[in-house]
Amino acid sequence: MRIVRVLTDTGIITWAEENPDGVLRRIAGSLWESFDVTDEVVVAEQLLAPVRPPVIIGIAQNYRAHAQEMGSPLPVRPVFFMKTPTSVQDPGKPIHLPRTLRSDKVDYEAELAIVIGRTCRNATPEDALDFVLGYTIGNDVSARDWQKEWGGGQFCRGKTFDTFCPLGPAVVTRDVLGEARNLRIRSEVNGESRQNSSTSDMVFDVATLVSFVSGSTTLPAGTVILAGTPAGVGSGFNPPRFLAAGDTVTVEIEGIGRLSNPVEEEPRDGPRPFQRRKL
Repeated sequence: MRIVRVLTDTGIITWAEENPDGVLRRIAGSLWESFDVTDEVVVAEQLLAPVRPPVIIGIAQNYRAHAQEMGSPLPVRPVFFMKTPTSVQDPGKPIHLPRTLRSDKVDYEAELAIVIGRTCRNATPEDALDFVLGYTIGNDVSARDWQKEWGGGQFCRGKTFDTFCPLGPAVVTRDVLGEARNLRIRSEVNGESRQNSSTSDMVFDVATLVSFVSGSTTLPAGTVILAGTPAGVGSGFNPPRFLAAGDTVTVEIEGIGRLSNPVEEEPRDGPRPFQRRKL
C-alpha cells in the first residue's frame, strides 16, 4: 500500500491511498489508530510530506562504505541524534541554505526513513517490525560546519535547521517492503549521480535500530527514524562538493520512488521575536 498526504483542490489536507493508475482514494481515520480507504477520489493540489513526525531520530555511520569515506570505525552500537519536527520539508519544496546562522557547507544525505506506526517502547529485535508502519524517503540535510566545527561536539545544531528534513513522496507499508534489507538507494545533484548503494550495506538493520532506539524510551506513533546514509555525500569528495543555490537534490529508493527538492537561499522574511505592545 502506498500512502500519500496531500492538500486537495478543495483545500483539505488528507491521507490517501495512491493506486498504480495514479488515482488517489481518501483515507478515513488516523494512520496511528485505525483507518479505512474510502471510495472517495481526491485531487491533489499539492503533495505534502507523508507524515509530520513528533520525533525525528537520525542514525550516524550506519553504512559501511560511508563510515570508510569519513575515516570512521564501524560503530559497535547505533549512534543517533535528533532533528526537530520543524525541519520537515515537503516534496518539491526548497531546502534553505541557512543565512541567519550562516552555513557554507550544506550537504545532502539520502536515507531510508522508518515510520513507526504505533507507540513503542522496549521493542525486541524479534517484534520490532510489528511497530513499523512502513518506509519513506528522507534527505538528512546537514550543515557540516555547524555539525563538526561549531556544534560543541553535538550533531543537532547542524542537522535541524528549517527545511533540513525533506520526506516523501509516499509511505510504502511494511507488507510491501518487508524488512527493507536490499533496496537500491541513490542520490543525484542536478542529475549527476552522487550516492549509489543498497540498504544491504547498513551496519544495523531496521529491527535492530527500532529495538535499540526504543530501549527504555517511548517512541510515539509517527516517529521517523532516518536509517543512515551511504557513501557519496558532498563532504566525502576531495575537494568537498557542498550544495549551492540553484541546485536540485533528488533521492531515490527502490520500491518507494523519488524525492526532489530545489536549493535556495534562506528567505529574509522569517518569523520575528515577540514584542509586547501597549493595549
